[in-house]
Amino acid sequence: MIDRTGLAGFLRRRRESLQPEDVGLPRGQRRRAKGLRREEIAFLCAMSTDYYARLERARGPHPSEQMLASIAQGLHLSLDERDHLFRLAGHNPPVRGADTEHISPGLLRVFDRLGDTPAEIVTELGETLRQTPMGVALTGATTRYEGPARSSGYRWFTDPAARSLHAPEEHRFLTRMYVAGLREIATLRGPGSRAAHFADLLLEQSAEFRRVWEDHEVGIRPHGIKRFVHPEVGPLELNCQRLLDPDQAHSLLVYTAVPGSESHEKLRLLSVIGPGTLR
Repeated sequence: MIDRTGLAGFLRRRRESLQPEDVGLPRGQRRRAKGLRREEIAFLCAMSTDYYARLERARGPHPSEQMLASIAQGLHLSLDERDHLFRLAGHNPPVRGADTEHISPGLLRVFDRLGDTPAEIVTELGETLRQTPMGVALTGATTRYEGPARSSGYRWFTDPAARSLHAPEEHRFLTRMYVAGLREIATLRGPGSRAAHFADLLLEQSAEFRRVWEDHEVGIRPHGIKRFVHPEVGPLELNCQRLLDPDQAHSLLVYTAVPGSESHEKLRLLSVIGPGTLR
């Protein structure tokens, strides 16, 4: 059963404990609200202000698990806080582990401060959970995919367009890297895992994947320098820094260029062009 009073109080106190700078929002002038405003939280949770306000007033509908997941992420809840939220709303909490898509508050706080930098948060299977606007401008809106196609490694073997952003001389290495990485994750997570399922799908669908899979390679790690071929600004050489959250198997990838380099100037141009270039 939903505990409307407990849910309302928990949401209100969590909202009031957050400041705009905690979630990547501008503070603005003449701010009097204690913590975030309801409309700001509603924006972060991708819901209407009226819907969220009714929950805080203990008069709202019974939120779905999908809605609760959005609220938990928008409020930057820890896993324990997320589970508490689900129980207050009368739902069993999601299973914890490598398949969770709930991003830790610490990783989100770092991500929220990277608005002018290409960055993304991905799962161990290469599924994009969050992108900065500059991240979208660099690689396209990769959060739009559904099903197995959410995985960058899966798209590499099933969607020819996935290779167009990478320099041709990198293709062979990336093919080996994706196969080796999926083999390691499938072995780590076991036969019933999503990684094992993705491997089975690719073995059926891609002759190239089958051929490389038979080599049984592991331990092929990404290069520190990523070479992109962007349709608007051309070739880019970017450093890729990875911040790993081992508890949830999520990685924050941040792309930067050497100051004064040609790629650095192209990134500045890309910031002007904006995220509408690639969709």
